Amino acid sequence: MLALTTAIVAVAEVSAHRRDEYLQAARIAIDPGGVQLELDLTPGIALAEAIIADIDRNRDGSLSQDEQRAYAGLVVTALTLEVDGSPVRAHLAATSFPDAEAMRRGEGTIRLQSTATLPRLSMGPHQLLFRNSHHPVSSVYLANALVPRSDAVAVTGQRRDGDQTQLTIDYVLGPAPATSTAAWLLGGIAAAMVMVLGIRRSRSVGCRREKSVAAAPARRSAVSS
Repeated sequence: MLALTTAIVAVAEVSAHRRDEYLQAARIAIDPGGVQLELDLTPGIALAEAIIADIDRNRDGSLSQDEQRAYAGLVVTALTLEVDGSPVRAHLAATSFPDAEAMRRGEGTIRLQSTATLPRLSMGPHQLLFRNSHHPVSSVYLANALVPRSDAVAVTGQRRDGDQTQLTIDYVLGPAPATSTAAWLLGGIAAAMVMVLGIRRSRSVGCRREKSVAAAPARRSAVSS
């Protein structure tokens, strides 16, 4: 359901942006130990050639893998992440680039995924700040927090500046769910019981074999007489 909602929002964002705007839509997911950042960049028709020129540095008309990685790296360096006032570094994880013709039609979206590792945090309230300063001229920004996958994280608020280049996410970090701990303990107990039963069964089989060997000469004597 979350993935479907995200896809619907992304389509709505792309269809609503103007021909002379560079739409930059960020979605941020917080886990207890890290942050996942998705950034979609969609140039309008009037800006497509300028964005293509920024990517196609050798002007050969195609967007090579090296040129795509270079542009994605440039975008990521313009992103700021801070947790409780301390900076954390985002690392590029995956990229997806449309072809140049799709961008010229206003239908091509560049999709970047980045991750950042958070320091060990105490339980309680925290703040994550996100800022996007990439291509400030003619850009329109959107930023939203996604529903956390972990039950240990609860987003309690989002605050944006006027143009949404900056988003502050208030969240609370709690303990791991009790159900997970209980399941782990029950799994460990079950494994231990299986081991004990296996050892007892092995010993029981061994004792029966010893008794069988000891009784064998008596049976042979009875037959011979």
